[in-house]
Amino acid sequence: MNLIADRLDRISPSLTIAMTAKARALKAEGKDIISLSAGEPDFDTPRNVKDAAIAAIERGETKYTDVAGTLALRKAVCEKFKRDSGVEYKPEEILVATGGKQVIFDALLATINPGDEAIIPAPCWVSYPDIVELAEGKPVILPCGQNQGFKLTAEQLEAAITPKTKWFILNNPCNPTGAAYTRDELKALTDVLVKHPDVWIFSDDIYEKLIYDGMKAVTVVEVEPRLRDRTVTMNGCSKAYAMTGWRIGFAGAPVTLIKAMDKLQSQSTSNTSSISQAAAVEALAGPQESIEAMRVVYERRRDLVVEMLNQAPGIRCHKPEGAFYVYPDVHGCLGKTSAGGRKIDGDEAFVLGLLEEHGVAAVHGTAFMFPGHFRISYATDDASLVEACKRIQTFCAGLR
Repeated sequence: MNLIADRLDRISPSLTIAMTAKARALKAEGKDIISLSAGEPDFDTPRNVKDAAIAAIERGETKYTDVAGTLALRKAVCEKFKRDSGVEYKPEEILVATGGKQVIFDALLATINPGDEAIIPAPCWVSYPDIVELAEGKPVILPCGQNQGFKLTAEQLEAAITPKTKWFILNNPCNPTGAAYTRDELKALTDVLVKHPDVWIFSDDIYEKLIYDGMKAVTVVEVEPRLRDRTVTMNGCSKAYAMTGWRIGFAGAPVTLIKAMDKLQSQSTSNTSSISQAAAVEALAGPQESIEAMRVVYERRRDLVVEMLNQAPGIRCHKPEGAFYVYPDVHGCLGKTSAGGRKIDGDEAFVLGLLEEHGVAAVHGTAFMFPGHFRISYATDDASLVEACKRIQTFCAGLR
């Protein structure tokens, strides 16, 4: 009898986490490694947020909370949605979870039956297809190439919807590409969704604050209020407030779904950390200047990285609208051999050669359901980014 459940055969370990761990292990061996694989801000959590957590500890706020989160935090989330998107939720329509990933897990596990389909534009975050698979659903991957700005078109969405479609999952801005939809582009998609009343929408807005060139992020319900009763609007504190380790994600959704997600969460993790929740109240309700300070730095880094990568032979790098990633095309490097003798027969071989021969850790595009590319996070210091891009240029120049 097998010990391990068959359902685990349907999923893979997170490849972004795996590459980060590999880079960390090489660094521990004394290797000169620049890791651009993790989707994590290099900024520290703002001082006022840390102080709020310390104060909560001193007040003894160290007990269990409601599974869905403290009332104070759920109210702060409601205010955040109203302030930033003009979307109104009540506290009973809010769930707080241990990171955005748990929100996704709760929503999909609570709703997907065997054979239900979830439409996912690709390139996509590595966890979406696996969570759908774990729920015994079917991921329907829609390729969106660099020629269309890595964005889904209304025509693609319309053609993909079937009687089995349960979910449409949209990450805006997107990990791994940084692509962000304008209001008109998103309206074209919501016009399609209005015509299909059985399709639910999961709007992952975790990178909404990190958007560039004067653009404003928009979310599904903001653009099309008629979709409110079948949309999950997800966000969190990890990216905008540099709080990845605090593990705070949250969502607004209809009460029926929130109750189902709460029920599932009650039998998995229960509430998220009470101290993290106190910190999140301050993050959402307190001063917001730290976000703009980070955003300005990220925008400058984006421009730097895009310019340098486009100087590397065989690479084409699209300039993204948001997040802190670029997703360069490496088709011009495939079929060649590196200076170290590695055959570059795919994007995984490319990133492994780059890591082992030049000490730069990135994530291969196949992990994001869109091969022939790789992902770089520019959430690190300028000097490291410049050095990493020089090494990538050298690696590419040495391919024969």
